Amino acid sequence: MHKWLMSTLVVIACAMGVYLMATGMPEKPKSETAGLAEGQELLKITASNFQFDKAEYHVKAGTLYKVKFSNKLGNHGVKINNVDFSKDNPEADITFDTPGEYEIHCEIMCGQGHGTMVSKIIVE
Repeated sequence: MHKWLMSTLVVIACAMGVYLMATGMPEKPKSETAGLAEGQELLKITASNFQFDKAEYHVKAGTLYKVKFSNKLGNHGVKINNVDFSKDNPEADITFDTPGEYEIHCEIMCGQGHGTMVSKIIVE
């Protein structure tokens, strides 16, 4: 009797595994650069724990960038000085024409580390 019980359980487990593999798989990840126009580059800015993911972002002058902002942890917004980009528009096409430095800061009062939440875009 135990032979039949064990083989039945193995068959059921295999059938469930095949079912889960066929129906429960997540969608394939989509490339973020797939929708970019020719010559356009992606500049991704991510905020979490009262800091941006990089202290400096380096970009080339005259190149069209798709700037995307995302929150990983917390409620943050981004404001780039002298550029029309803010929390109301978290994805925009921007060309940095003038070489120099642009300050990025959080524009939502996010907590105790808000005052030090600063980064730079350096246009070369």
